[in-house]
Amino acid sequence: MVVDDQVMVRAGLAAIVGSQPGIEVVGEAGDGAAAVTLAEQLKPDVILMDVRMPGVDGLTATARLTAMPDPPRVLVLTTFHQDAYVFQALRAGASGFLLKDAPPMDLVTAVRTIAAGEAMLGPAVTRRLIDAFATGTVSSFTDDARLAALTPRERDVLTAIAQGLSNAEIGTALGIGVGTVKAHVNALLGKIGARDRVQATIVAYDTGLVRAGLGSPGPAARTPPGRA
Repeated sequence: MVVDDQVMVRAGLAAIVGSQPGIEVVGEAGDGAAAVTLAEQLKPDVILMDVRMPGVDGLTATARLTAMPDPPRVLVLTTFHQDAYVFQALRAGASGFLLKDAPPMDLVTAVRTIAAGEAMLGPAVTRRLIDAFATGTVSSFTDDARLAALTPRERDVLTAIAQGLSNAEIGTALGIGVGTVKAHVNALLGKIGARDRVQATIVAYDTGLVRAGLGSPGPAARTPPGRA
């Protein structure tokens, strides 16, 4: 489903993704309130969500959508580069964030990625997210309750996720198999209440488990990729 208050933009997005094999655009909405109502009726797998819209904005709509039973995956699209939109969108439960000036195939890839249950951030957005934690733009606080249930190995895996490592890279760094890594990832996501790796990364920084630019235990950090 495509949600944008500009008819031409909405039509363009629908045309881009709808022309791809295996992707069907089941509906369009021009504001957040209509998006929530339509989503309840159509049950889309993925929603492309604009941020700035009259009435109910995209961030509020995202929070309402992700609170629904069996919620859709939300990919937030915007022309605005403000960091606040990224953080608010992710905390509202969005599975990805992409700028509208991204190449069309990046949009298609993002839709397929989050439809498969993964998370997606544009590379530039990922870098800004980590930099913001490093410079203190995003407040960080200690909340041991979310980490208390994790085993030492699960903390290591969460640290590696926040540093942008893939499952294969985590396995190599920790000396364990990819299957074991997947099991740890699934377990820790449930324990910290995160839907995916992007949400887990936010928890890692929020709780102080990882502090950008200051080093952290576990595998060595590297620049995170766009796909989380």
